[in-house]
Amino acid sequence: MQADLHIHTTYSDGLDPPEKIVALAESAGLGAIAITDHDTLDGVMPAVTAAELQQNLEVIPGIEVSSEYDGEEIHILGYLIRLNHEELLDKLSLFRTSRVDRIKKMIQKLRNLGFDVDLDRVLEISGSGSLGRPHLAAALVETGAVKSNAVAFDLYIGAGRPAYVPRYKLTPAEAIQLIHSAGGVPVLAHPGLSRSLHPGSNRSLQLLGELKAAGLAGLEAYHPAHDPEQAARLVSLARANGLIVTGGSDYHGPEHPAGCRLGSNTVPCSVVADLKKMA
Repeated sequence: MQADLHIHTTYSDGLDPPEKIVALAESAGLGAIAITDHDTLDGVMPAVTAAELQQNLEVIPGIEVSSEYDGEEIHILGYLIRLNHEELLDKLSLFRTSRVDRIKKMIQKLRNLGFDVDLDRVLEISGSGSLGRPHLAAALVETGAVKSNAVAFDLYIGAGRPAYVPRYKLTPAEAIQLIHSAGGVPVLAHPGLSRSLHPGSNRSLQLLGELKAAGLAGLEAYHPAHDPEQAARLVSLARANGLIVTGGSDYHGPEHPAGCRLGSNTVPCSVVADLKKMA
């Protein structure tokens, strides 16, 4: 059976609740899924509870931690996280507080530009999910200031735009160490999207060396953004460096701009067993 090890729910920026994710995974015939919401563990237990009604589906507790390297955002997946780990929960609480502070600052910038955006409405849009720029973009669309979320990012809230405010982030090494402290297995998410990992570059070798030294355990080779050539290169890179090869759909929901189908990118369930050996 196959495993999809990169899935987002409504507890971060996904469009489907955990219970629906479990039903979709069961319908797709998957043997295991990992709930890997951005900087939150809140979607894991609802999925675990829903999966208890299924006989053939295992839910892996996971997370996708945001970090930054040389001005570029780097995401680290953590698998088999201990959900009650105090240090991790404290850090995630700090992430939540910083997200709210950031959106407040961005709203003030938008108001200075003449846009009537309300924090309460942005919070309503985010619901139980991790507050972020997509929710602010949706609020801008509602006011009629822009026609789409993409336009909101392009003109106002994307990096370098007039209402942009940087988000609090860890370094990749700090994210890896945090995952390890919570008993998890850290894996570099969608490395093919990172300019810092351009094949053969000194920058790539330096970053990978730093991540391995910090305790990186794997590379996500199979991802919708990776073509077959990239995936093969990443598999070779992982094997050459003694790293486990993982993969997942990075599913956010059927109507999400990424448009990836749950189960579209998978790995054998034996990978889950390998992760457990490393936890």
